[in-house]
Amino acid sequence: MNKPIPVVICDDSLLARKQMARSLQGWNVSITFATNGLEALEAIHNGLGHLIFLDLNMPIMDGYQVLERIIRDDLQTLILVVSGDIQPDAAKRVKSLGALDFIKKPINEQIVSDILHQYGLLKELSPESANQTHSTPVSTAIDLQSYYQEIANVAMGRAGDRLARLLGVFIHLPIPRVQLITINELAMTLQTHIQREASATVSQGFVGSGIAGEALLLFTETSIQDMANLMRYDDALTPEAEREILIDLANVLSGAFINSLALQLDISFSQGPPSIIGLHGNMPDMERSDQGWEKTLSIEIGYRIGEQTISCDLLLLFTEDSLDAMNNRAKFFESL
Repeated sequence: MNKPIPVVICDDSLLARKQMARSLQGWNVSITFATNGLEALEAIHNGLGHLIFLDLNMPIMDGYQVLERIIRDDLQTLILVVSGDIQPDAAKRVKSLGALDFIKKPINEQIVSDILHQYGLLKELSPESANQTHSTPVSTAIDLQSYYQEIANVAMGRAGDRLARLLGVFIHLPIPRVQLITINELAMTLQTHIQREASATVSQGFVGSGIAGEALLLFTETSIQDMANLMRYDDALTPEAEREILIDLANVLSGAFINSLALQLDISFSQGPPSIIGLHGNMPDMERSDQGWEKTLSIEIGYRIGEQTISCDLLLLFTEDSLDAMNNRAKFFESL
């Protein structure tokens, strides 16, 4: 019997780690899990990472920093990046930093197998279930926050890719912030955005399969002008032109995020048209407690655009009576 190949799966998402491990089930591997780049580097230094599956968006040390450190320290490991950030520039950048290839989330077992075969690794990792071990115990359950964090991560990547293609720049993606908040906390969150010079809020509602929510895009005054420049809008930025740009951006970001979310939940959402509900520092009206907004699941993402100081925030909110339907769909992943 061949000795198991040491493999590191590095991702801050428990769900993503388990999905990746599941795609290697029965193969001749010994798996170590890392929740951030520092843990992955430690595993490689300890000889546990002949092959590493590496996420990009992580706390403490992200995937790009790991790749740079591997080059700096001349560490001997083979790297496959696995990420929801599907921008062409992301794939180019990681390959320039030594990654063999780029695998899009969510994980597809056949694609993983094809890529390993392409680089001559399939034979080395050939299935020998008797040899498979895990040097780090695998949790048997997926908590709901991990589930929503990961599907938000994938949806964020799809939306970021569409925006990158529209503007012709690289979009820096954060770690999505997922939390259950009250309507009062939501109002405070929006007020914080306003105080940070947010000048426009664009809303787009969606509903389907017992789930309803609203996507809010928040822009700053300077961001609107800078985005108009990136979109090569040469005419004067009149109020009408400003509204048109905001609606176009909402169609790209909110629309792509909602569509990706629906795909992952295996449902269809009917989307309303984007509408501007707050402009030039006016606070949008969020007094919606009579419409199921007493408590809401909130997903918050701050996009940073290019190397400039352009940013916009996407805030996704679900009505309280949508949570049961969403949680029931999440229970499938508890058995992974």
